[in-house]
Amino acid sequence: MPSNSNGEKASLGLKLGALAGLLFLYVPLLIIFLYAFTTDETTYTFPPPGLTTKWFGVALGRVDLWRALALSMQVAAVATVAALILGTLAAAAVYRSNFFGREAISFMLVLPIALPGIVTGIALRSAIGTIGIPFSFWTIVIGHATFCVVVVYNNVLARFRRTSGSQMEASMDLGANSFQTFFHVVLPNISTALLAGGMLAFALSFDEVIVTTFTAGQQSTLPIWIFSQLTRPRDRPVTNVVAMFVILITFLPIFFAQKISAEASDVEGK
Repeated sequence: MPSNSNGEKASLGLKLGALAGLLFLYVPLLIIFLYAFTTDETTYTFPPPGLTTKWFGVALGRVDLWRALALSMQVAAVATVAALILGTLAAAAVYRSNFFGREAISFMLVLPIALPGIVTGIALRSAIGTIGIPFSFWTIVIGHATFCVVVVYNNVLARFRRTSGSQMEASMDLGANSFQTFFHVVLPNISTALLAGGMLAFALSFDEVIVTTFTAGQQSTLPIWIFSQLTRPRDRPVTNVVAMFVILITFLPIFFAQKISAEASDVEGK
């Protein structure tokens, strides 16, 4: 009986701890959602003096907002494609080849996502400035690809390690060349890892601020646009509306990526 009682107390404590963690993470997001509907333009008073949907119309009418959104979508799409190609090639090289310094290269590949964003941003700005490349759309893509590659690399490498190498050997023994083996054997096995990694890479790129600040020049992505709006008190409700949509846009890829990864793990477990 005492052990059961202790077990129940531990279970209750874990549940309360999990609830506290969720509240800590999501209450600020709920506040953003709430104040996207407030009638007060300049202050955060609780409870809000009134609720309205007019800020959604105001946000939809902002040309600068649509321009920033289009730039963010384009950068995220190109950075994700680059990450899928480079991350997959890097994962295949590290997994299939046994060469001197392999572990060091693997560590260097994942290092960008572990470094503070400001360090990566300063390093990229210095390198781009030294080479003499003008800051543009492509410099933003380069900056985002540095950490998007890591996400794809980790997902694909983990899938390679759970995939039997005998399938590729059998394909080659049956006369298939390297490209046929990749498209008919390797690609189907890593497809869910690529999809999950691509979704995570897109979400990370879409809402990135720090690295973008150092590589964007005069251009403004959607997160940079939101950041600039914080100095304009009368635009706070519009900023909250846009932030709400950013949360929803980034939540969906992350949710589906997690779901795809979990389903793939369940299938492999069976």
